[in-house]
Formats: sequence, C-alpha cells, structure tokens
Amino acid sequence: MNEKYHPKEIEQKWQKHWADEKTFEVTEDPARKKFYCLEMLAYTSGRAHIGHVSNFAIGDALSWYKRMRGFNVLHPFGWDAFGQPAETAAIKDGTNPEKFTRDAIAYMKWQFQRMGISYDWSREIASCDPEYYKWNQWFFIRMWERGMLYRKLAPVNWCPKENISLSNEQARDGKCWRCGAEVTQKELMQWFARITDYAEELLDGLDALGDGWPERVATMQRNWIGRSRGAEVRFEIADTDQSVTVFTTRIDTIFGANAIILAPEHPLLAPLVEGKPQRDEVLRFAERIKQQQRGARSLEGVEKEGIFTGGWAINPFNQERLPVWIANFVLIEYGTGAIMSVPAGDGRDFEFSRKYHLPFRQIKLTEDGREIPPDEMEVADEEWTTTVNTGEWSNLPAEEANRQMTEYAEAQGFGRGSITYKLRDWGISRQRYWGTPVPMIHCEQCGIVAVPDDQLPVVLPENVNLEVEGGSPLNHVLEFVNVACPKCGGAARRDTDTMDTFVDSNWYYFRYCDPHNAEAPFDPEKVAYWMPVDQYIGGIEHAVLHLIYTRYWTKVMRDMGLVKFDEPVTRLLTQGMICKETYWCPNHEWLFPEQVTEENTCSICGRPATVGRVEKMSKSRKNAVDPIEMIGIHGADALRLFVLFAGPPEKDKEWSDTGFEGAARYLQRVWRIAYKWHASITQSSEDESIEMTELADYQRRLRRRTHQIVRAITENFEERLHLNTCISSLMELTNEIYLFDQAADKNGGPAESDIRVAREAFEALIRMLTPFAPHIAEEMWESLGHAESLAHTEWPGYSDELAREEEIEVPVKVNGKLRSRLFVSHDTSDTELERAALADEKVQAAIKKEKAAIGGDPEVKTRIIRLHNDGPPKLVDIVVKRLVLCRTYR
Repeated sequence: MNEKYHPKEIEQKWQKHWADEKTFEVTEDPARKKFYCLEMLAYTSGRAHIGHVSNFAIGDALSWYKRMRGFNVLHPFGWDAFGQPAETAAIKDGTNPEKFTRDAIAYMKWQFQRMGISYDWSREIASCDPEYYKWNQWFFIRMWERGMLYRKLAPVNWCPKENISLSNEQARDGKCWRCGAEVTQKELMQWFARITDYAEELLDGLDALGDGWPERVATMQRNWIGRSRGAEVRFEIADTDQSVTVFTTRIDTIFGANAIILAPEHPLLAPLVEGKPQRDEVLRFAERIKQQQRGARSLEGVEKEGIFTGGWAINPFNQERLPVWIANFVLIEYGTGAIMSVPAGDGRDFEFSRKYHLPFRQIKLTEDGREIPPDEMEVADEEWTTTVNTGEWSNLPAEEANRQMTEYAEAQGFGRGSITYKLRDWGISRQRYWGTPVPMIHCEQCGIVAVPDDQLPVVLPENVNLEVEGGSPLNHVLEFVNVACPKCGGAARRDTDTMDTFVDSNWYYFRYCDPHNAEAPFDPEKVAYWMPVDQYIGGIEHAVLHLIYTRYWTKVMRDMGLVKFDEPVTRLLTQGMICKETYWCPNHEWLFPEQVTEENTCSICGRPATVGRVEKMSKSRKNAVDPIEMIGIHGADALRLFVLFAGPPEKDKEWSDTGFEGAARYLQRVWRIAYKWHASITQSSEDESIEMTELADYQRRLRRRTHQIVRAITENFEERLHLNTCISSLMELTNEIYLFDQAADKNGGPAESDIRVAREAFEALIRMLTPFAPHIAEEMWESLGHAESLAHTEWPGYSDELAREEEIEVPVKVNGKLRSRLFVSHDTSDTELERAALADEKVQAAIKKEKAAIGGDPEVKTRIIRLHNDGPPKLVDIVVKRLVLCRTYR
C-alpha cells in the first residue's frame, strides 16, 4: 500500500480488474435471491453532467450493498437513443442523427465507465439498434391484431411554409423553430393506443403499490388519469334534430345551469352556426382559440373568452332554453367536450357569466340558511351539500339528490350514470425520421396490412434529407415508401410515421433480462426470475408519462401472455436535481461564467447580468459541470461521495466546489489512517477472538461504536436509503478510529489486542465505504491481505449486545423541568432507577421546593419512560401534586 493516495491510478486499476474479471455480469440463479436495481434509461444528449452522476451513484450504492448482502444483483444500462433532439442537432450541424447519437453514446459510456459504476455492460442496449426496435414493431403488430391500436384524424402543430408537422418544443411561442412562420393546427391521420381501456386498472393499481412508490407520484398519476363519477345528460338543440351531451359530477345542480359551453373543436359547432348571421365570426373565434398553444388552454388563471353561437339548448329537467356558447376553457379532451355552466357553485362559470352578463339562478343557501340573490354574489360557493330551487329534489342531501336525479334521467331516457376520465388514448405516431418506423403498409385493395414478422425489422433508410418540405422526411424516400402489398402483391405504400420514443422506454428493462434474444422480445422464464424491478430510480418529471405508459405496457404484455404480473416496479425513488448558480443576460440569455465580467455585466453586450440564481444543472442553462473534469481533479470516488453526501436522494442538492474538496479530504484521511495500520493488521493473526472483558476502555469504545455504526448504516440501507446519513456515520467511525489510534499510541504503540480491535473496525469501515467509493475501498481491502474483490465479500454484521452502551444517560424531570441526569447501566431496573432518582440531591431539593409551593402534604409520583418495553430508559418523570379528596353528596 502506497503512503500517498493516488485516485487516478487506483481507479484505473480497479476498473480494469472489474472489466477483465466480468465482476458485475450475472445470470439467473434460482438458488439465490435476486435484486434488480435500475436507473432510468439515459438520453443520448451528447455529454453527461453531474446530475447524471447523482442519479446513477444512488443506484450503484444500493447495488453494491445488495451484492454484499448476498443478492444476485442485476444492474444494467442502456440508451434512449431515438428522438427529436438528435434529429434537430443533426439538422443544425449538417450531420445525420445516427452519427450524432453513436458519437454521444461512445462519449457518455466512457464517462460512466470512468465513474466506475458497477453496470453489467454485457446487457447494454440502444433503442436505435434494429435488433431492439424490431420488437417495438413486433409489439405494434400484435397490438394492432388485438384491436389495441387504431388510426384517426388528430390535430398537430403545422408549419404552413415548410409544410411539416412540429412538436410542441418546435412550435414554442407559436412560431416554427426553423423559419419563424406562424404555426397552425392541422388534422393528420395518427396512430393511437387504447390506454383508456386500462384506465380503471391503472388507477386501482396505485393502491397495490402502497409505500413502495412516493405518494407524490401516485397523486400525480391519479390526477392525470382523472376518474370522475357522475352522469351524462343529453340536451336537445332547439329547432333542430340535434343534441349535445354533457358530463357532470353534480347533476343536482342542473336547475342552476345558465348556458351550455362547447370546446372550439366540438363537432356540433359547424352545424349549429350554419345559416346564422354570426357564423363567420364564431368560426373565426373558434379557429383562433384552436391555434393557441394547446398546453396554455389547460392552465389555471387563463382569462376566460367566449362567444355566443346563436343556438339554444333545452334543459331536460325544466325545459328552460339555455344559450350555447364556445369558450377557451372547455377542452375537447375532457369529458364530452361540453359543459353546463352553473355559476352559483363554480368559480370558473361565475367569472365567465359575470364577464358576459349571463343571468343565473341561485341554487344554494348560506350556512345560516339564507338565500343570497345572484346579483349580490361576489364569488361562487363551491362547498355546499344541499341545493334549493331544484324542483322536487330541493333540500335533499347532495348524494341522495344526485342518485335520484340520475335515476330520473335514466328513466326518462335523456341521461345515465357515467364514469369519465381525463386520460385520453395515447397518440404514438410522429412525423419525424429518427424513430422506430411504423410497420404497416397501406394498400388500395387490402387497406392497412401489417408487415410480416419475417420481414422485421423495417429498418430506417440511411442518408435521408431531413430538411425537405412536406410531411415526414421518410415520405420523400421512394425506395423506402413504395413496396408490394404482403397480402395481394399489388403496389402499396409504407406508413411513414415513426413511433413516439416512449414506446422505446416502455419495456427496455424487460429486454435487459434477455438482451440478445433474436427470436422473441425476451424469454418469459428469464423475466419471471428478474422482474419486477426491485428499485427504480429517476426524475419526478417522468411521473405521469413514462411511469404511466410503462405500467400500461406491462399490462398489455400480461394480456398477451408474456408476463404473469401486473406492475413492473416494486419500489420507486424520484431523485432530486443537482443545482448550480447561473448567469443570465437579457440579450443573450444563459451565459457561461467566463462570459460575465468582474462588474457582473455580460461580456458580449455589456448589459447587467443576473448572477447567482440557483437553477437545475443543465447544458441549456450553461451551468453543467463535466464529471470528467472533476474526476481529473479529485477522482471518481470523491465525486460519487460528494453527490451522495450533499443531501437525501429525493431532495434537490446544490453543487459546491468546497463540498467536493471536502469529500476528497475525507478519503485522504481514511487512506492515511489505513496506511498507518495496514502493516500491523496484515502481520497479525486473524484467528483470535476478542473478549470485551479483556479490553481497555478505549478499545471497548471502538468496538461498541463499530457495531453501532454497522447497525445504523445497515438499517438505513434497508429502511430509508438516506445515503447522506450513511456517509455521516462513516465519518463518525473514522473519527473514532483516529481517537483509538491516539489512545493506542499513548500506551506505547499497538498491542495485539489493539490490532484485533483495529482489524474489526477497519474491515467494517472499508466494506461500508464500498457502495460510496468502491475504488479506494477495493485498494484498501487488498492492502489488508484479502485476495477476493469486495463484490464477493459479505457486508459486515453487528451484535446488538456489543452495540449496547455500557452506561447510559437518563434525564430526570420534576414537574416538567429538567433537574438532574443519572448515569446507569443499560439493564438497570425501573425500581433501581426510581430509587437512584429520588436519592439524587438535586432531585430532592427540587421536590422539597415544589412541596413548599403547593403546601399541605402533596403526593410524589415517579414514572419511568422507555421507547419500548425492553428498550433502554429515556426519562425519569417525577410529578409533585396536591392530593385531591373526593366527597360524595347525597
């Protein structure tokens, strides 16, 4: 063992050793318990930053721990390699998406390997590999055959100048990202997956996940799925043979309806306004609302806009005529795309009615039973349980009124009880190049025909012009588009859409279980061994897209007979972000630190720069820290240790250069004390046992603290995964070893008993350091004479008996005030403890004082408080109070 700690040499040595020995490669072993640890698939953005390191270091720490606990640990890695950013970058750089992606994979893989993360690289996948996306296509065809997919017209962002569809990111602020033209909405044929068929199961399945998933994620998914129980009511349109159906959760408020409001895309709109004088004005308004950013229309606080269509609907309960409007706050995706406005009980409807002077009826009472006239209302009251002015159903409790009125609507034939969801079928097709080609063929004679399985994969053509106008770039590759129909042999065309990249990430971790299978997506027996994932780690931003879609896809695979379970992930951790200060210029937006002058101005334009705002670390904000640069300064172990020590895994953490330096200093401190003791330890015998009674006080202290800290860190890994607390405990044990070392030196140098105690402490420290800093741990372990890698070494055990304090401190309170402290053995009985407390001089003086204040002959009661029956005493609580006599009067 060298006297100096050289992280670069040590890390390269052990990374080579792990690779040569294939240390982290695993296979199925029914005789061993498995543990599947997974971090979310990495997007091939080109460069990893410290935020990536934080995520992957969490999973690696847990993987090392479980490995040392005897589990067969699967810890794989791969690449989310398709998607728009690569295509966008390729257009800007004049390259092709595949070269950009492959270069990014190569560099990022080198970064992660330099971190020494314990991945099984033999299972590596990339979603842009034909060997992988072949099975996306296979799934697509199987789902099509089962009626799980369909096509329909759906709106997309459209650039009329370049004649192409755009993603929301490409249409930011309503402008085309390439030419600046105003973006419009255009309807194109799109592929959809029937995820709504699984809405109820997806919702109910969240309860089965229990404490394994953060409640925040479960709540976000419940809200996204958005189950609402209520009724559908059909309103006839006056003077026509048409009608409009409205979904409401409160049919008992229907007597308070003052209008029917449609989404601008509602199919009733065009026939409703046909022949009316306001037709053109209404359609222009509807078109303007439709062209607004789709996301903005669902935001709270948006100013309400609407227009009267000229049509009237008939309330089926009281035959009142209600004006039909369209408005910007009603979405076609929710419910039926039409609502009834009830201003007395809904703030949104109240605001809209006040703005457009729509009269309404009061249907509720105040808490004291008064009926406030509508003109005197200042806000809507959304909290009430009984309605009035509702015909024969007035003054009924809301639940009963809803039940009776729904039954009435069903009996009369104009309504029915209903459950609706916010969740809509998943549009999975994109008009882009860099994605999985949809494996379908369009034939004029046969219709839509699936590509035969023996012709999969349908491979993306190379050297495609990404800047062509008019639809997907694949539309213009004639040798790709023009094919023979597999059914009739006639001329046909390939579908030129590609799949949403969430298809790639839906099932990638199933493929990890069997990554080289050329005959099937995976072997069900291998998946049955490894799945479900025991610990999944990723960002909260994936809570309602990836994490819903992957749960859905698992249920689809179950219904295909490929798997036998319902949920793919047992435990989920949503890790916090790594944040760093940023620099902002009004002209040039995000700046690099070197672009800011000493006067805090932009070096490009001279305007004042905003400095020091802490933001999520990202390349776009120009505050990303390159892990390779940091590894070059203090090593990978110090970097891993810092990002795990900076805070609990689920909390955001701020990057700190001084914190990183502190992590490096700690490792150097461990190295120095290990170097001092390693020769003595390696030259001594391992066979002799340690008897506590034979040890000096400083030796017993180190043994006790060693077992206490092993217990604390083990419990933390098993129950909380607060890795920062684990590292704090390691630092405590290191401090204890230094105190022990000083005491041993005072006694004339290490005696044999010192060495035995030191061996136990060092071997525990090194093994527990492994999940956080594996390279230095491996090197120190080897220096203590161990030939086998820590990957094959058991986690240290602990003894509750040895961890027990010889003497514990117990506070004593008199009438709630701390008066003294007792130092007693751990197993002192309640009787002995009470006797000792009452004999304490400070306690006696306090009791005497309390008695004098109360007067008479007050009673003294003593209570011993323990956290649990057989646990150590935590408090002696003494109460001095007046003795109260009770008389019974006849």
